[in-house]
Amino acid sequence: MIVPRSACINAGSPPRVVIPIALLVILLASCILAAAQTQPASLTGTIVDADGAVITTAVVTLDEPGYARQITLVAGDGTFTFYNLSPGPFQLTFTAPGFASKTIPGELQPGQIDQLSQIKLEVAANLQVAVAETQEQIATEQVHVEEQQRVLGIFPNYWVIYDPNPAPLKTRQKYQLAWKASINPVSFGVAAVFAALEQSRNLYSGYGQGWQGYGKRLGAAEADSVAGTFIGGAILPGLFHQDPRYYYQGSGSTKSRLRHALLSSIICKGDNGRSQFNYSNMLGDFAAGALSYTYYPASNRNGVGLFFGNAALGIAGSSAGAVFQEFFLRKFTSHAHGPSQQN
Repeated sequence: MIVPRSACINAGSPPRVVIPIALLVILLASCILAAAQTQPASLTGTIVDADGAVITTAVVTLDEPGYARQITLVAGDGTFTFYNLSPGPFQLTFTAPGFASKTIPGELQPGQIDQLSQIKLEVAANLQVAVAETQEQIATEQVHVEEQQRVLGIFPNYWVIYDPNPAPLKTRQKYQLAWKASINPVSFGVAAVFAALEQSRNLYSGYGQGWQGYGKRLGAAEADSVAGTFIGGAILPGLFHQDPRYYYQGSGSTKSRLRHALLSSIICKGDNGRSQFNYSNMLGDFAAGALSYTYYPASNRNGVGLFFGNAALGIAGSSAGAVFQEFFLRKFTSHAHGPSQQN
């Protein structure tokens, strides 16, 4: 926080202007009040039936005026939580197969953690509910939120999910995320910077120098980025039914969070919600490495060295990126609806 300071002087300068203490107190109080008014709030609760048994198939929709709709699935114990909410009015809608929907309005205060009483759903008269469509709707809404996630409001941060109970992605939604990431201008700008660095160090000298050499390096860098994104983020996850996103943990000991992040390049969530070997990431890095062998300069192809080198860089980059996601990027990511970072 920056507080206006009085004008400092040297010897022989005019008398300095002193801000009255009362004014400083008012300024400080105003800053504290403004910070308090922007403190995020959270909502949590449990959904049960008329007999008090938890409902594990419920879907909860949160609407806040002026903000994107949020949809989440309840956990196995029937609980749900919405984090980092803006103070003000809200509306919760609860739906579940076989039960009548229910809507609850409310209003959140800055920093409030609202623990709702048990929400009871009544049995519906019409039991025909399109569960598959509801799951897809939730995934669509979550992808829409992910497409708005930006580090420092600039750099896209699509491949991380902060919702503790996300819906599984359909194959087309995995391709949608890959496409959005590939055509983002910032991604192209990053490739342009890497190409400039390679040219300044004369890496892959077979490309030559000048604008022609830079164009070839830029094309190779962009090809690496697009190939890695689509192969590891859409094609293989679609074939192996795996989720290409990083699941943010955000709680627990530093050791457990670090272990979770480092293992994410090896272990991932399947579309069935279970942990499994991350074929998509591992094979994706090797496939992208093999593809890069076809367009790198012949004079710089060192056999399997280039292939395994690029693949190893991809795997190491995935692990390093996961560590940054877990410990650093959460606090700088806009539109991140999930638990705040805990240190």
